[in-house]
Amino acid sequence: MTSPARDALATRLRAAGSVFAEDEADLLLEAGDGEPTRLRALVQRRLAGEPLEYVLGWAAFDGHRIRVTPGVFVPRARTAVVVEQAARRLQRYDRVVDLCCGSGAIAVALFGRVGALDLVATDIDPDAVDVAAENVGDRGIVVRGDLFAPLPDRFRGAVDVIAVNAPYVPSASIATMPVEARDHEHRVALDGGADGLDLHRRIAAGAGEWLRLGGPVVIEVSEAQSSASAAVFADAGFAVTIEHDDEVDGTCVVATLPA
Repeated sequence: MTSPARDALATRLRAAGSVFAEDEADLLLEAGDGEPTRLRALVQRRLAGEPLEYVLGWAAFDGHRIRVTPGVFVPRARTAVVVEQAARRLQRYDRVVDLCCGSGAIAVALFGRVGALDLVATDIDPDAVDVAAENVGDRGIVVRGDLFAPLPDRFRGAVDVIAVNAPYVPSASIATMPVEARDHEHRVALDGGADGLDLHRRIAAGAGEWLRLGGPVVIEVSEAQSSASAAVFADAGFAVTIEHDDEVDGTCVVATLPA
């Protein structure tokens, strides 16, 4: 709802470069909760260029508010393609891994779509693990470690779906990313190596040890890299399809371990 205060704030935000100034003004006013000092501090952080999600303390994803803190990867709408493709292959109480979980957004969205799951989320970034543990709560387990290393032994050969948003930005391309990503998110959440697919190769090499026969890896990738990622998984013995969701402009590879 428009008001002089909202319109004035939107004008300031637009002058600072905000594309969605009115929407941001509404969110900041909500977060200010009627406290002028708090609102002023939030607005100053945003005008200084801090990502809106860090200022608010949450990001919208698949109908949920996901807690985020500075440095932790902010979930993007396009990752909903991973949630959609994973959810349609799951039933309640299935065994799931949210690999490179970041804030745990994929896990939270899968709980919302599927219900109770036997889920373990992993990430190498300790800040991400802390935030993911807060978001996942007692619905699953969040552990720190490199890819599959921290998974419990009971998951070996028994995982129904591995859902992944691993870093896939080529190292040299990070400098061309929007400033809100390159200057604020931890590099470990962005950098996918020379061609962006270093983590995809490692996941393709290791996933077969953890999946049940017929279980898939559902992994986000850019549309431009999708054929190369699919080839990585095909070379590792997986049956592969590429899925794209026009609504969220998201692409993923679904790589299934043959039964």
